[in-house]
Parts: sequence; C-alpha cells; structure tokens
Amino acid sequence: MIANALGQAQGLVLLVVGLGVLALAAWSLVEAVRYAAPSYVAASKQTKPLWVALTAVATALAFVAVRNPLGLPGILAAGASIYFLVSVRPALAAVQGRGRGGRPNDGPYGSW
Repeated sequence: MIANALGQAQGLVLLVVGLGVLALAAWSLVEAVRYAAPSYVAASKQTKPLWVALTAVATALAFVAVRNPLGLPGILAAGASIYFLVSVRPALAAVQGRGRGGRPNDGPYGSW
C-alpha cells in the first residue's frame, strides 16, 4: 500500500515536470515567433525560420515526453528551450531596444 502511494506520487511529480517542460517549450516558441526576422541577423543568432523550427520541434518533443520528461525527447526539448530563452532571447531584446525590461516609449533619460 505504501509502495503504491509512493509510485503514484512519483508519477505525479514526473507529470508536473513534463507539463513544466511543455510550458517552457511553448513559451520559447511564442518568443521565437514574436521577434522580427532582421533582429536575429542583427544579434548574430542565425535566422528566425531556424529558431522557430527548432522551438517548434522542441515543443512537439515536449508534448510527446509529458509522461516521461527525463527521457531523451524531454531533455532535448528542455535544452533547446532553455538555450533560446537564456541566450538568444536576451540578444534579440537588446537589438530591439527592450533590454532590461524597457518599454517602447522609453526615452534616452527614462520613460515620458
């Protein structure tokens, strides 16, 4: 009885982790689509179609790996998504002038 409850708890934890990886991958896909194509080249981060394709594949892999996020598809999905969000997205934000949470109506001395 205790072993069964422990197994169910482990299954629930894996499901939550899998859903987290899926949410992370979906977020990276939305962010990849959101930025303009010239920003990718200006930030020296390949091209927009490449990153949209990579994050779309990562989202598909994360969907497949929801029940087993510690398998190869889940790890690949998490790795690609994290790399995009940690490396590519900040470079794109800096190129588009949205670095450090800035808004489009910020002037050279702050918002107006």
